[in-house]
Amino acid sequence: MAIMKIRGGDLDLVEYEFLTFPPGKNLKTLGLEKKKFVLKQKKGKISVRAPARIHLTVLDMNRFAPDHPGGGGIGFAIQCYCSAEVSCTKKEISIDYDRAAIIENFVAVFKKAVGYSGGFAIRVTDHEYKHVGLGSTSTVMIAVATAMNEAVGSPLSNTQLRHLIGHNYCEETAEGDIAFGFETGVGPAVSTFGGMAIMGDELALAYHHPFAEGRNVYIVIPPTDISSAGTQEFDLLMNKARTLDYRDRELKAYLFLMDLIPALERDDVKKAGEIVWEIEFRGSKRAEVEHHSYGIYHYMNLLREAKLEFVGMSSVGPSIAVVTEKDKKSIENILKPLGLKIAIATKVDNQGIQIVHSR
Repeated sequence: MAIMKIRGGDLDLVEYEFLTFPPGKNLKTLGLEKKKFVLKQKKGKISVRAPARIHLTVLDMNRFAPDHPGGGGIGFAIQCYCSAEVSCTKKEISIDYDRAAIIENFVAVFKKAVGYSGGFAIRVTDHEYKHVGLGSTSTVMIAVATAMNEAVGSPLSNTQLRHLIGHNYCEETAEGDIAFGFETGVGPAVSTFGGMAIMGDELALAYHHPFAEGRNVYIVIPPTDISSAGTQEFDLLMNKARTLDYRDRELKAYLFLMDLIPALERDDVKKAGEIVWEIEFRGSKRAEVEHHSYGIYHYMNLLREAKLEFVGMSSVGPSIAVVTEKDKKSIENILKPLGLKIAIATKVDNQGIQIVHSR
């Protein structure tokens, strides 16, 4: 078990024991198990498709930790999908997914929360872009959670599902155990509702609105040898990023409320892009970008100079999201001299999660 040091200033140094545990051991049901839910098992399979997310920034990294979700932030859903297929069984739990530990853990959380004594057959397909800033874990979790909930009669609301995921958000270890991870709630929110979401602390959905309808989204993944997972991510988010957010969190909140929301209301993608570009140099987002070296700034600046309306790095990177009216060929011509390629060509998803019930 690793012990990580968190420094927020000269007199702010604590040690965090990065505990790992087997799936099903540390279950946070948020008191839901005290309610008496009426469950109605559905026959057949429930299929759920959830859009992935671009996580543009955390609002304040001083407000979350691996076992304390929150921190606020902004992000939007894209037409790149994870799917889950779930059916009820008598007792057996079967999971067809190469990251079964995180699913197994949430199945135990869900069963305890709603009082379900049966089993599930679960099959998961993810978008296969792991640890590059597209939220593979959170997208898979909201797809599985929604499908299980639907399969037993939808006892929980979307908000309750999001909160269960947030408080039980885990990543797997090389040894097969799991550990609590960082979760702002942006991913499950935009996957559920589509469009762009602004999150407050404690997984609160502060604002939601459709974003960039009809525009193109291009994901560019610059080459990097820097890890965006595990202890490297912990060091980044819990040290330099915290210090920078002490300084800039008020400014970021002001930009969200006074500039970004009006831009979304009038569908002004260019103005939204200007606000996000400002945030790339502020607080914890600066720490995330610099984690991959100043080369990421260089790439993004060149894309901005090419008159692309919206350019921002997702999460801890290195994926860069471009939102523009330009077609794929135009973007390829811009990227070629930079030695970059389009990894994903897609659009914003403004519909959110889709549920299909098949008998």
